[in-house]
Amino acid sequence: MLIDSHCHLDMFPAADLADLLARAAAAGVGEMVSIGTTLDQVPAVIAIAAAHANVWATIGVHPHHAAEAEIPHPEALAALAAHPKVIGIGESGLDYFYDRAPRDIQQANFRAHIRAARLAGVPLVIHARDADADIAAILREETERGGAFDLLLHCFSSSRALAEAAVALGGFVSLSGILTFPKSQEIRDIARDLPPDRLLVETDAPYLAPVPRRGKRNEPAFVAHTAAVLAEVRGMEPAALADLTTANFRRLFRKAA
Repeated sequence: MLIDSHCHLDMFPAADLADLLARAAAAGVGEMVSIGTTLDQVPAVIAIAAAHANVWATIGVHPHHAAEAEIPHPEALAALAAHPKVIGIGESGLDYFYDRAPRDIQQANFRAHIRAARLAGVPLVIHARDADADIAAILREETERGGAFDLLLHCFSSSRALAEAAVALGGFVSLSGILTFPKSQEIRDIARDLPPDRLLVETDAPYLAPVPRRGKRNEPAFVAHTAAVLAEVRGMEPAALADLTTANFRRLFRKAA
């Protein structure tokens, strides 16, 4: 069984969800995590997870939305994560490519989510784009200041240095459809070299459909294509890769065990 560790089911029409989940099951994708990006969407994300036994949720504020409201208090985020279907905090992080929020506000938002993840005892799901040095520095600073916390670099498309920094802090790395793109050899090389016990797979659906579905609306079923490429890169059988990434998911997201 595969698990899609990161998708956005609230971004699909509600009428599509039953067929989407059926296609995922047919592709061997047994569970998925629907990710929060704003606090306004928390009720919708939780409702989807609550309605489906094989769907989990996270709650948080994406860096694109960090300036749209006050920085959430860590205690408030941690309280939202008490829901039994909420298994993580995020996605949060830094995005210096689009810079849709001032960088100082993105950083304050990121730190609030780190502290919330530590308070709640659940992993932090990290969005990283063109901000590797600052993400690594903040992760180290917050670890030194408040202690260790579980973390996941989602939709990995960053540098080897950031991957190694995250792993050194006990973190995990999730590979998306980007792994399958022709120009992503560097990402495939990094994925080949990462410790096997730190690997997850995801879609980031409805975005970033993998080859051979590139250009289509992505969906959880398509994580099988990414997993197949990761298995090839790692020199593994697809079934063994599925077992590995599912076991890794259970160790990271302990509420979903």
